[in-house]
Amino acid sequence: MGESRKKLVVLSGAGISAESGISTFRDSGGLWENHRIEDVATPEAWRRNSTLVLDFYNQRRRQARSVKPNAAHAILVELEKDFDVTIITQNVDDLHEQAGSTKVLHLHGELFKVRSTKNPELVYNLEGTELNPGDVCELGSQLRPHIVWFGEEVPMMEAAVAITEQADIFVVIGTSLAVYPAAGLLYYVRKGVPIYLIDPTMPDVSLSSNMTFIKEKATVGAARLREYLFQ
Repeated sequence: MGESRKKLVVLSGAGISAESGISTFRDSGGLWENHRIEDVATPEAWRRNSTLVLDFYNQRRRQARSVKPNAAHAILVELEKDFDVTIITQNVDDLHEQAGSTKVLHLHGELFKVRSTKNPELVYNLEGTELNPGDVCELGSQLRPHIVWFGEEVPMMEAAVAITEQADIFVVIGTSLAVYPAAGLLYYVRKGVPIYLIDPTMPDVSLSSNMTFIKEKATVGAARLREYLFQ
């Protein structure tokens, strides 16, 4: 299919989910629904009070089930008609999948999956929104959220780097590029490949000649991106 199937790689962050109504901790002074990150999203928090952590993620799932994908998600799906699109997302919700995106890699885990605390390879889809104390895997160990907590390694990073290195076009949407290692993916984009950065605030990156900055929220920025791509 030649030219029409360029590899379009998208790195998406909290800003695209925020427009659907999913709150982001960075917008609320370091608190996430009135919880400190240290209390709900670290391995230490889990060891200290797993019940609080489980309850926090049950709330996150209920919230995620109350919202719908927005126009930015829909535009990324639409782009699959003309491009080979892969989305690398920092988000743990499934809004990209709900919208219809077919290739989504979750860097920071998935809200609607759970895993064994004994064997991290044992990952399960969660029915409904609740994961409670006493819910165990087949080995008999407590299940935990399938989320990459602060201080944990990002197991999908290697796959994300490989995808980024193949990009013919690279798009960053809804992320301030403040969270590493995800922000480091920019360094793996091949020289000369056009990069589009969509964010209402100017990320702290040097704008090289092949970088286009779209200073808009995700929905408006995605529509602008589509114009650029089809000029």
